[in-house]
Amino acid sequence: MPQALCHCCSVDQEGASSVFSATAEVDGDHLRVTVAGEVDMATADTMFQTVLREPARRVTLDLRAVTFFDSAAIHAVVRLAQRFPGALTVLPSRQVHRVLEISGLGGQDWLAPA
Repeated sequence: MPQALCHCCSVDQEGASSVFSATAEVDGDHLRVTVAGEVDMATADTMFQTVLREPARRVTLDLRAVTFFDSAAIHAVVRLAQRFPGALTVLPSRQVHRVLEISGLGGQDWLAPA
């Protein structure tokens, strides 16, 4: 049975409602991190660190609820792909998939179809 670990983080966007969260769930040697909201220079490192908090051999980064994804977010995902070669799967939202396509990363083996 998966062990849910709540590594939630809400980031204050200058008085606006919280627009980012990252939660982790461990099932044996598989870690699933679900990210929602905006991943940008203020939140990308939190996403990255949430993945690194738990030891895992396989990682699924679920970005299907991500609404904004900038260059800092791209950099964090590329760093995770380097950390987990052949063991990372990224589930993108349409927006994330489009940004990765534009940046030339659409054909990476770690990127699942949108």
